[in-house]
Amino acid sequence: MNSGHDYRVQLGGDARGQELVEYLAANYRHSTRVEWGERIVAGLVSLDGQAASPETRLRPGQVLDWRRPPWDEPAVPLEYAVLHEDADLLAVAKPAGLPTMPAGGFLENTLLALVRRRDPAWAPMHRLGRGTSGLVVFAREPSVRAGLQEAWRGHEVRKDYLAVAEGAVPEGPFDVTAPIGRRRHPVLGALHAADPGGRPASSTVKLLGRAGGGSLVQVRIATGRPHQIRIHLAWAGHPLAGDPLYGPGGVPREGTAALPGDLGYRLHAWRLGFAHPGTGRLLELEAPLPKWAVFGSENA
Repeated sequence: MNSGHDYRVQLGGDARGQELVEYLAANYRHSTRVEWGERIVAGLVSLDGQAASPETRLRPGQVLDWRRPPWDEPAVPLEYAVLHEDADLLAVAKPAGLPTMPAGGFLENTLLALVRRRDPAWAPMHRLGRGTSGLVVFAREPSVRAGLQEAWRGHEVRKDYLAVAEGAVPEGPFDVTAPIGRRRHPVLGALHAADPGGRPASSTVKLLGRAGGGSLVQVRIATGRPHQIRIHLAWAGHPLAGDPLYGPGGVPREGTAALPGDLGYRLHAWRLGFAHPGTGRLLELEAPLPKWAVFGSENA
């Protein structure tokens, strides 16, 4: 059991006119409508600092506070490797299966919680999907974070990933520029997927080797949209092998109830290169190869 958590959110326009219990049950699906009703009656939920009833009608701008009692988090690998540390930056290797940030029932079994036991000042500069292994960079000071965030937004960070894709990926590098937006999902309401009306996204795919009917590829991403590599390889007709969610076209597989955090795919954040915000010198980081990537590593 973890220690539970206090949540606070300012309500947006989508909450207008909804009953409090209905809003909570629809947006925080880890608990049922009955459980939410019991928590409201027990005084574990408030609006603008005041007790409320389950039938209270909501208004945009209200501040909703609620406490989630302690719960059992799913078991995950809880070890990580430090690859670089100085006064400004920390780079670690995250194992597949460990969430980077709290979400989806995870609070203390996350990379963020583990790293902050080392130093509470560390803040992640980016995140990896739960099933993705490899490099995650943390910064300590706000000024350092701001500089590195600007480099990320300005496409000044070189980001290389390894993945195993279905089928025979073509020889020679090729670019994927399918925009990524939001699509409806039966459980989450919406999730990221290929969408002609979405935000621009750019990936360059390079074949490294083939084995077992799949292809080991290196993917360099110029942008960093959520689940970009999974979506782009699927859009190109080569979904990640074992990906339960994204299929051809870069959209959820037909009839699937899979979630973005479900495991099975092979994706590794391999290399990062950027100017160190403290020294200005090029910092090149590399995470050790997972076992599944070794068969093509000699061509990397």
